[in-house]
Order: sequence, then C-alpha cells, then structure tokens
Amino acid sequence: MELKMNQAFDVVVIGAGPGGYVAAIRAAQLGLKVACVDAWKSADGGPAPGGTCTNVGCIPSKALLQSSEHYEHAKRHFADHGIGVSGLSLDVAKMIGRKDQVVKQNNDGILYLFKKNKVSFFHGRGSFVKATDQGYEIRIDGAETSVIVGKHIVIATGSNARALPQVAFDEQQVLSNEGALALTEVPKSLCLIGSGVIGLEMGSVWRRLGADVTVLEALPNFLGAVDEQIAREARKAFDKQGLKIELGVRVDTVESSKKGVSVTYATAKGEARTLEVDKLVVSIGRVPNTDGLGAQAIGLALDERGAIKVDADCRTNLAGVWAVGDVVRGPMLAHKAEEEGVAVAERIAGQHGHVDFRLIPWVIYTSPEIAWVGQTEQQLKSDGVAYRVGSFPFLANGRARALGDTTGMVKMLADAKTDEILGVHIVGPMASELIAECVVAMAFRASSEDIARVCHAHPSLSESVKEAALGVDKRTLNF
Repeated sequence: MELKMNQAFDVVVIGAGPGGYVAAIRAAQLGLKVACVDAWKSADGGPAPGGTCTNVGCIPSKALLQSSEHYEHAKRHFADHGIGVSGLSLDVAKMIGRKDQVVKQNNDGILYLFKKNKVSFFHGRGSFVKATDQGYEIRIDGAETSVIVGKHIVIATGSNARALPQVAFDEQQVLSNEGALALTEVPKSLCLIGSGVIGLEMGSVWRRLGADVTVLEALPNFLGAVDEQIAREARKAFDKQGLKIELGVRVDTVESSKKGVSVTYATAKGEARTLEVDKLVVSIGRVPNTDGLGAQAIGLALDERGAIKVDADCRTNLAGVWAVGDVVRGPMLAHKAEEEGVAVAERIAGQHGHVDFRLIPWVIYTSPEIAWVGQTEQQLKSDGVAYRVGSFPFLANGRARALGDTTGMVKMLADAKTDEILGVHIVGPMASELIAECVVAMAFRASSEDIARVCHAHPSLSESVKEAALGVDKRTLNF
C-alpha cells in the first residue's frame, strides 16, 4: 500500500499485539476507518504482527512445550501404553523450525484479518508528533517515513522483559524469553531466575529435552499468587520431575563468559553458593514499552514504572487517547489485553464496552497445567469471607486414568451463605481448557449447586469440575 502524508483515520492503533490487532479489527467491524501501526519484523524483514505474544511469547512457548512433551512421552511414558520406541533422537533445530512456522502462520493470519476487515496496516515504529484539530499526528518510521492522523489513538505497545540490574540480555548466555525460545541445542545446565509463568514454562521445555534445570526465586513462597494448596500440589509434581527449585534466594552477582554463566547467590538460610551453568534465563517480570512513543510530545501521563496512566475504561489523561494491555495497569496477560482492546473499540463507537477484571483466568502451561479464576482460599481467609470448599483429585477421574495423567485436582470455593462460586483452582491435565467453564459460571454468578446439577459427558476431565462442585456440599460421587 502506498503511504500518503497526513492520511486521516477515525482510529489509529499503535501496536499489533493481542490488544492492538483485536482493537483494530473490532473498531473496523463497527464501521470506523482504522489503521494499525506495528514494527515487529520477521526473519526476512517483513511484517510480523502479533506482538510479544505471537512472536516471542505465548504462541512459540506453547509450540515448544508441545514438542518437548511429545519427546518426554516417547522417552518415558510410551512403554506404559505398550508402545516400544527404539532409536529415539532429538533434532532441536527442526523443533525450533516448527515453532517458527507456527509463529509465521499466526503472523500471516493477522495480516489476513486486517485485509478482511479493511484495516490499513503500516509496517514501522509509530510515535506521537503533535496534537492537531483533527486529532493526533503519528509518525511511522519504517522502510520510509510517513505521517498519519488519527481522531482516536489506541496505544497497545506491550511490554519488554525486565533485566537484572547491571546484567544486560545478550541472548547468547544471558537470555530473556526471546533467547530462551531460540536455543538451537539443549544446554547441559540451565538456571532460571524467577519462578513465574515464563520461568516455569521455559524450565519445563528444556528439562524435558535433557537440561539440568535450577530455578532461583527470591520470594519465600512458591507461586505466591496461586492458591496455596494448588501451589503445593504443583511443587510436588515439579520436584518429582527433577526441576530443582530454590526459594528465598538473593542473587548477588552474575558473570557471563564464552564458557557459560556463573551465578552467586545466598540461600534462604544465608549460605553463599555459586552455580555454574551453560545458560541463564532471567524471568523476573516485564516493564511497559513506552520508550520512543513520544509521550512527552503530547503530554501523555506515565506512572513511575513508565506505564501509561488510564482510568477504569482505559482512557488516558488526553481526550481521544486510549491505552490497553501490558502498557497499562493490571495483569500482563494476552487475553486481558484482547478484552480491553474490544472494550475500547466499542467505547469509541459509542457503545458500552466492559471488562470484568475479577474474572480473568490465569494459566501456567507446564505439566501439570495450573489454571485459576477468582479468589484463592488465603484471600478469602484474609478478607474474613465465610466459604465452603469442594475438591476432587484427577486420580479418581476415569478419563485422567485412561490418559495416564492423574496428577492434581480441581478445587472450588463457594460463599457459605449464598453458594455463589468465588474461585476455582485447577492443577492437572488440560487445566487451561477446564477453567473456561468456571469463568462462564462465575460470569453468570452461578452457585456450586448449578454446576453440580449440570450433566457432564462421561468419561471426561470436566467431570472433575462437577465433582468438585458436588464436594462443596460434601456429596462427591466418585471419591
């Protein structure tokens, strides 16, 4: 498409990650003239919309998790099914190539959706120039420089990996999520600093493929945001798998060389230790991506973290400027960004977009998977809420037995008086899929009795959700 100076749009979206591309498509569906600007490049220099999620986050990590799980099943578990495997080999380069192909399919899919919905896509870095009577001028630095104007601007520039102080990512020895997804051979030893979602998922991938993996976590509790009982179940499973997790540590120094990485740290008991590894993955959180946005040029307000200040409806301090996803407050989750993107597009069009932050599901795609929505038991106790608990182990589920994966449980928390479901927490097979039923139930303010009375297919993993609901009233049928 030929770029024109000062081409005007009703909506200009800066960033084509989950929040951005969805906002652009929804706005176009509502009859608005929309442009989306994004700078991600593919290996050949072409456009690669999808943001961190598609390019170096959600999608490629799931591709590698799936590949590594297949390998581990073939190596350790096929024999249980009467399947003999000889000459098992591992081609990491081919595995990475498949991951890259999955990413490209998603990139191409977004470009197709832009074309289908008549969203004008501009490949380049977008930044504010100035406010005008027509809206805001956005400069696009790509193969050539151009300027477009948007009456409404939606900022969806995402986030970047947070580095350790004084230890920059070189993506060779000291890796962010991007480098951890691009290794071309299995390291003999790997250290991960941070036991959050990225750390556990990347640790799982490379442990399955043969790396000796150690996870160092500064916090004293494992998965502090997760229900404590579920976190304990997950920790037992990871320990059994050989994932070494140390809590309450203080990392003192990190030294990188061609030979590898040396990490000096103090244990929870104050003991000094040094860990020598081939690779180090740092996963200590992410920071909002606002550098180079030109916020000062228009007086856009940022907070002390560099995030864009917004109200409950994602409005910034400037009329017509909105922001969604990782670049604003709230959990840095792709699906949260998508919901905000849709809501903002609808608000711009005069509708009443809505996001219920209480009902955003969380998932960690390890094995076992961990998923939850709503409040944890420790939160309810802290708030003084009277509640009842129902739980059901996958060990007693027929489909889980047939799968050969009976690790974990479903746990449901309900109000002691009204029986309204307050939270559901799952660790086990396909937890990421099972949690959706619970989110829907809570959106309609269902009671545990409602789920207990709904017929679930047999045999299915979802029966464990029903049994947990029955357990709230202490009447499970299969345990």
